[in-house]
Amino acid sequence: MQKEYILSKNQKIIFDLIDKSAEPMKAYAILFNVQKKGIKAPLQVYRALDKLVEIGKIHKIESRNAFIACQNSSCQISKATAFSICESCEKVSEINNSKLSKYLSNFEDDSGMRYSKYNLEFFGLCKKCKSK
Repeated sequence: MQKEYILSKNQKIIFDLIDKSAEPMKAYAILFNVQKKGIKAPLQVYRALDKLVEIGKIHKIESRNAFIACQNSSCQISKATAFSICESCEKVSEINNSKLSKYLSNFEDDSGMRYSKYNLEFFGLCKKCKSK
């Protein structure tokens, strides 16, 4: 069972902003949006983001250099995250697929390397964009 983590003031402000956002947010957009709440320095934002990623409250979308709230309550903290990203509208969704999770947990490459952490991004067209 996952340990409950009490968020600092800055972490809570930043998490609430990301959680309410309809799309992934970049660090400087986050900074712009939280300055009126007393978070003035990029370092304050990056520290909070790093901790929120570490405890599994948010994920980093590497290809976008942006952050999104975790939508999957059964996520194993920061170990295996997968996202579908629409190449047209850029909608990002967290993938919750037990077959994929099981496959990845047992995956070993040709050199015998076993992986302990994954951050996968799948690109294509969402249902809405396909029907256009």
